[in-house]
Amino acid sequence: MRQSQRLDRIPPYLFARIDEKIAKAKAEGIDIITLAIGDPDTPTVQNVVDKMHTAIDNPKNHDYPPYDGTQEFKKASADWLKRRFGVELDYKTQVLANIGSKEAIAHVFFAYVDAGDYTLCPDPGYPVYQNATILAGGIPYSMPLLAENNFLPDFDKIPEDIAKKAKIMFLNYPNNPTGAVCDLDFYKKAVAYCKKYDILLCSDQAYCEMTFEGYKAPSVLEVEGAQDIAIEFFSHSKSYNMTGWRVGFVAGNKDAIKALGTIKNNIDSGVFKAIQEAAVEAYNTPKENIEKLNKMYQERKEVMEEGLRKLGWNVKPSKATFYLWLPTPKGFTSEEFVTEMLERAHVVVPPGNGYGKYGEGFFRIALTKDVATIKEALSRMEKAGISYNMEKTAVC
Repeated sequence: MRQSQRLDRIPPYLFARIDEKIAKAKAEGIDIITLAIGDPDTPTVQNVVDKMHTAIDNPKNHDYPPYDGTQEFKKASADWLKRRFGVELDYKTQVLANIGSKEAIAHVFFAYVDAGDYTLCPDPGYPVYQNATILAGGIPYSMPLLAENNFLPDFDKIPEDIAKKAKIMFLNYPNNPTGAVCDLDFYKKAVAYCKKYDILLCSDQAYCEMTFEGYKAPSVLEVEGAQDIAIEFFSHSKSYNMTGWRVGFVAGNKDAIKALGTIKNNIDSGVFKAIQEAAVEAYNTPKENIEKLNKMYQERKEVMEEGLRKLGWNVKPSKATFYLWLPTPKGFTSEEFVTEMLERAHVVVPPGNGYGKYGEGFFRIALTKDVATIKEALSRMEKAGISYNMEKTAVC
């Protein structure tokens, strides 16, 4: 049987390759520390779990849910946006429930991209942006995220002929994988650019509540006129430790919400209503509980940052996400360095080139292990002679 040619254009999913390496090492009896995947290691916040116990026992939640989400969930999501960002939306037409952001992000390309259309994707970036473009028949154009630009794209560097053919621009701040942040002025530039070229601006806000150092993430929907051309993807996964629950919402331009909803109506049957009830309860999570989670990640990042400085890396304190984005030692490619980490220190981190060609020369650390494990990883690196100033040997 011959598979679709579009699958030949999709590179192996980064974390599937990482899982294979972990499985192989474990099969050889090696004790592995993985700092690779952004999956919280602490439980879902308790008030959400308690609500789910009640909701799942209610027979009214056992039938098909509304395709676009229950009215209660959509209204609660719009209310949360109003409290958090001061943004007012019509929850009936401008909010759509999704089965986690990954699903909705992938589907929006099918709503807007025809064969030969371009999309503007951050590079390095979440792999789904480029891969979903390819699956929809489009052509991803990389917007380089460079250290000298604080990992923000330079819209002036996008060729005008590409901009005129582009249908979608994706932004993601706070950013995965770099941990970079932006301000409202940056979003104003993005909105103006997308209006000029009639591009749908898609903002991925998976990490908006995971911030430190006094930083508070803005929403693109705060920009005047943004609702004319922008939608924003919000996820419960990281804010409330709900990665496995697969729930979130998209909000913004009503025409884009309707178009995305049409794709979803033909592909999925919505989010289990009991999960939507629990997701509504998540908005009621006491502020101190969210602050406690962020304090935990801040402690972890400070331990890791200090340990990496001792190993020679010039690490500036990150302001958001539970990721650190770091340059590989001189002379090492991304793949070579993470192989050294695995084979010599038995620590797994993903290579930067797995997030795009401009990720080459970097690697990412996920702070999804406790402080003791982070200290052990740093100790292993030191004992294995892994540092920013390490020299490449002939075996690399």
